[in-house]
Amino acid sequence: MGSNLSSNETFTGTSAPVERTRPVSPFNLLTVKILRLRNVRKADLLTLSDCYVTLWLPTASSEKVRTRTIRNSKNPVWNEAFCYKIDRRVKNVLELKVCDEDTVTRDDELCTVLFDIDKLSVGRAIRVKFQLNPQAREELEVEFTLQNTLDYPGGIITNGVLVAHEVSCLEVRVDTGKLKQQSTNQELTFTVKGSHEGSQKISLGSEPSLQIIVFHCNINEETRLDIILPEELADKNATQEYGVLSFPLNSLPLQKEITVEEDQSFELCLTSRKCSGDLDVRLGYSLCREEQNFLQKRKKYVAAALKKILNLEEDLKEHEVPVVAITTTGGGTRSLTAMYGSLLGLQKLNLLDCISYIAGLSGTTWTMANLYEDANWSEKYLEEAIKEARKQVTKNKICCFSLDCLKYYYNDLMERVKEGRNTSFIDLWGLVIESMLHDKKDEHRLSDQRQAVDNGQNPLPIYVAINLKSNYSAQAFREWLEFTPYEVSLLKYGASIRAEHFGSEFFMGRLVKRLPETRICYMQGMWSSIFSIDVMYVWNLAADSEDFWFRWTRDRVKDIEEEPFLSMNPYEVDTCLLTPSSTFSSVLRDVLTGRPTIAQYPNFIRGLQMHSKYLESDGFSTWKGTVTQQVFE
Repeated sequence: MGSNLSSNETFTGTSAPVERTRPVSPFNLLTVKILRLRNVRKADLLTLSDCYVTLWLPTASSEKVRTRTIRNSKNPVWNEAFCYKIDRRVKNVLELKVCDEDTVTRDDELCTVLFDIDKLSVGRAIRVKFQLNPQAREELEVEFTLQNTLDYPGGIITNGVLVAHEVSCLEVRVDTGKLKQQSTNQELTFTVKGSHEGSQKISLGSEPSLQIIVFHCNINEETRLDIILPEELADKNATQEYGVLSFPLNSLPLQKEITVEEDQSFELCLTSRKCSGDLDVRLGYSLCREEQNFLQKRKKYVAAALKKILNLEEDLKEHEVPVVAITTTGGGTRSLTAMYGSLLGLQKLNLLDCISYIAGLSGTTWTMANLYEDANWSEKYLEEAIKEARKQVTKNKICCFSLDCLKYYYNDLMERVKEGRNTSFIDLWGLVIESMLHDKKDEHRLSDQRQAVDNGQNPLPIYVAINLKSNYSAQAFREWLEFTPYEVSLLKYGASIRAEHFGSEFFMGRLVKRLPETRICYMQGMWSSIFSIDVMYVWNLAADSEDFWFRWTRDRVKDIEEEPFLSMNPYEVDTCLLTPSSTFSSVLRDVLTGRPTIAQYPNFIRGLQMHSKYLESDGFSTWKGTVTQQVFE
């Protein structure tokens, strides 16, 4: 689960009196002063650029801020300062984006600088010149000041890569009973930027009159509750600019109700509290306890099988028992049938009991899902399972698209929508797979397969899926997810959740909205990696497309140096300059990376932040080659 890295107090000395000392706060006050831009490029045809700079530090604030616009200037000067409270235990990367404001068209993004705050030292102000274009002597000058603070936060939980902070749960109770005689078509919109929920609405004329909504947010983040009033109430609250009520959340006392009455219109009661309890996301690169127990039990089967095959006179000792895995590849029905044949061959050779793991994707996951519906499948002769699979594969597939089946597909997808899930063509594809391989609705779920492995009687199945990023080819960004009957894991970050919780919503490692576990057919649709293929992938099969991708379609990314040189911290990330691609390149990129459909499931590491020393983690280091510059988004 990770460990709590901080405590509120430390004790020094070994004899009375005991001196109680407060540890140094990991918080710092960061002031970013945007000074000037020299020799800015000309973004418009007839006039000089109308420049402004946006700042975004997502680990400190959920909001982007910006300078004022300097019109028609080659050397704009701002001298505007922005303040943040940062936590040095996490990786703080500041995004500085230089933009040209346009009245009619969309503002032009000239370039973006990603700057690691770890490069700064506490206690002194430093002016940094970012070389945007050395040949044209174009540079952005910024002043940074980092100061200590006496604030001390709560503890964190980390695996050295991801960091989970404490979560604040804001409960908003709204009594609209006084509005019953007024218009019932009005709505109140509640927004907490950076929270899991984002925005929620309450109908003023609905029953009951007392309604409750909840927001989950990082307890260390300075944010606020904004309430957008309908026109009728906004007129009554003329003192509120644009009909918006705002309440800074960091000023709300914990565990205490705050009551607000707005011009006899409605009553608002706010209660803020800490979310207690352990994380629902397991942070760590070790195996979960259930899988460790499985391996201990499986070794007895493997040791007995090896002794028989190798004609050993003595039993193998525990440390002598190898862990052997079968890995398979995809290919639809061809992979399904080939895997059945391979497993039957291993069974005839008495080698099947020597296997501890079976990993599959795409078509082989169809085979695995069918087999693990039987808790003792490997102890039975596989000819019977193959006979049933042959019957399903060779049956007339027209029935899968009959009117009754189409009605069933529609009704089942609508049930998922009512549960609050996103649906796509891939979900429909999962239902088609179910119809092709079964004669009736399959209620089987991934966690049900624990019955087939809890005693070590079968190899542990690992289903694999690839996580991709919009507007990126699989060559540029890919992350693997592993699904077992026990857990679903993002290997790259050392984060796992219970198998039955996949599809539910998480924030900062906490389960905030639990949904029923999805049926295995929908998982099979997602595991079918055919829909992850894009044009760039196909192109790469015929020729090496990497050079083409980086040269013509991707934003130009390069490391730049600052003046003065700031490299002091071994864990820092190089300063990067991102130059947007041209309009033609953007269109080409959309074509090459576009996918006809995608499966969307809630991100269970949402809200978690990167540890300040994540690049030094042994678990993460093996994935460095697949990390893009946008890892901090």
